[in-house]
Amino acid sequence: MKQVISTLQAPAAIGPYSQAIRVGNLVYTSGQLPIDPATGAFPEGGITAQTRQSLLNVQAILAEAGLSMSDVVKTTVFLADMNDFAAMNAVYADFFSEPFPARSAVAVKTLPKGAQVEIEVIAAI
Repeated sequence: MKQVISTLQAPAAIGPYSQAIRVGNLVYTSGQLPIDPATGAFPEGGITAQTRQSLLNVQAILAEAGLSMSDVVKTTVFLADMNDFAAMNAVYADFFSEPFPARSAVAVKTLPKGAQVEIEVIAAI
């Protein structure tokens, strides 16, 4: 049985999808753009600020499910420019500690709304 996870502390879905879905002992988040839920805009500060906001959005969704970043087992990071990898990675390291989740990071041609980064996670309960 699927359970929808939704919070006002992260941006609302901009299409026909849920912020996250819980199935059994796993929570799957949708990709989180770096939209500040209070303003509806991307933060200023380039890839560093955008990565932080995407991860804060993930953190808020997980909190709604009673989870934290330490419960994350897999992440996928989508970058509009792979040259931003090191800067993204530096911010990412602030949100996770050992044992680190498994991760994929891929460059994509474009992201919705012109974002520089989008991050999705899978967390275990």
